[in-house]
Amino acid sequence: MSAPAPAAATWAKPNRCGVIAALDTPDPARALDWAAAVAPHVGLVKVGLELFCAEGPAVVQRIAMHRPVFLDLKFHDIPNTVAGAVRSVCLEPPAMLTLHAGGGGAMIEAARRAAEDAAGPRRPAILAVTVLTSFTTEGLAETGVSGGPAQQVLRLARVALAAGADGLVCSPHEVSRLRDAFGDAPLLVVPGVRPAGSAAGDQARTATPEDTARAGADWLVIGRPITGAADPAQAAARIAAGLAG
Repeated sequence: MSAPAPAAATWAKPNRCGVIAALDTPDPARALDWAAAVAPHVGLVKVGLELFCAEGPAVVQRIAMHRPVFLDLKFHDIPNTVAGAVRSVCLEPPAMLTLHAGGGGAMIEAARRAAEDAAGPRRPAILAVTVLTSFTTEGLAETGVSGGPAQQVLRLARVALAAGADGLVCSPHEVSRLRDAFGDAPLLVVPGVRPAGSAAGDQARTATPEDTARAGADWLVIGRPITGAADPAQAAARIAAGLAG
């Protein structure tokens, strides 16, 4: 397999851990308001399934006027289908794009090739989602996976990186293990991050922004602690200041 292309400017490794604000709403007007408010304090904004399914690709272009977009659609299908989906979203390429590592090496390699063909040097970073932050050991066992989240994250990470993924999505609990196993090269994008005193919600494997950054994360994906605050801009600024030390 050929060596990875140089990182595009919008998703190159940051000098210090940065924040991605998750715009989890089906309402485009609300998402745009949030994006405008938090833009001075975050590096990227996340468009996920809820907003994308409600509004389609056009909303990505509108959101990207404020900050580069982390498009979190978690593709998981046969390689040809995923390649076609990647080509479609790369017409106006986001900065980062997710797919499930569980789709296997052939799917991940097909996704990367499709991104390169469709967007060239402007292609998004291909990020492989390992184990969702809502999963516990018991939840994984229900699906037939033994050994718990940490072991499964490492298994899937090896497959994804060997197939050409630029980085991984994992919970805060696996960051240091991934750094020990794979070094500084992979981008590590981490949801399940909760400032001290915040409710965990439906996340099972969480940590604070400061602890997650110290473990070696590149980007923290933070939604409700920002967008659910009375002043999202102030909440984002406070988190960013904490990471700056």
